[in-house]
Amino acid sequence: MKAIVISEPGGPEVLELREVPAPVPGPGEVLIDVAAAGLNRADVLQRKGNYPVPPGAPEFPGLEVSGRVAAVGSGVEHLEVGADVVALLTGGGYAEQVAVPAGQVLTVPPELDLITAAALPEVAATVFSNLFMAAGVREGDFVLIHGGAGGIGSMAIQLVAAFGAVPMVTASSASKLELARSLGAKVLINYKEQDFVEEVRKATGGHGADVILDVMGASYLQRNVDALAVAGRLVIIGMQGGTRAEIDLNALMTKRCAVMGTTLRGRPEEEKSAIMAAVGEYVWPMLRDGTVKPLVDRTFPLAEAAAAHEYFDSGQHTGKILLTV
Repeated sequence: MKAIVISEPGGPEVLELREVPAPVPGPGEVLIDVAAAGLNRADVLQRKGNYPVPPGAPEFPGLEVSGRVAAVGSGVEHLEVGADVVALLTGGGYAEQVAVPAGQVLTVPPELDLITAAALPEVAATVFSNLFMAAGVREGDFVLIHGGAGGIGSMAIQLVAAFGAVPMVTASSASKLELARSLGAKVLINYKEQDFVEEVRKATGGHGADVILDVMGASYLQRNVDALAVAGRLVIIGMQGGTRAEIDLNALMTKRCAVMGTTLRGRPEEEKSAIMAAVGEYVWPMLRDGTVKPLVDRTFPLAEAAAAHEYFDSGQHTGKILLTV
């Protein structure tokens, strides 16, 4: 089969389409003919040499795909050959085929086309596991979402609003904030022109954010704590702003806050399967009735993975970028 190989750590130009051995599904696995793969920041970090491939995972980038079941391994009974599916991966999505544990696979809602569905697995699993399973977002909570116009942000806004909480977002431009508003965001903060701590306090009448979903890490750590409400929960899922920072523990303790750091890619198969089962139970019905919709910015052919990464690196995109096979 053909797959995108990272020839050496570097810029988008190191992504090369090559012939590689096709995967074979083992017991409990499903072989998928890939229709499309989602592009995620983790792929960019792997391309740059900053995100080692977990042991046993395919060396090719790609953490989510849509496609059709080509074969099933022994013990797989709930998925049939020919079914349209999406899958959450540990790697290997930038390819014509991928083998994945069956628990990390969901059938595509009939209301969605197969290509668009590739925008769902990683963002839906990330948002639901962090905001709802870990941070326990409840109806009426004020939820601050950093980077509200990206793939994660656009899904987070919709799910937070659908569960009756109040989405608040930061973004870098008026156009991105307008997109966030159209998805259901109630508080819009241009982080280049406004102080998000002050804006959150004003918007909530001094209450603060009950939950913050953060992709920045170190550079936002103390300010995120300052923006939290009493008993607030900060969930850090990215480190775009660095990995090390000091924090005022007195502020953390006075507010009785919780700071959580999570990743998805390296979790055991059992945990990923449980997350995908929850996504299927709670998010999939919202896709069927139109409450939640995947947001796709642009698609590129698999052979043009380098161009897709260049576009991602530009920061111009809103929603997801997909590679089509």
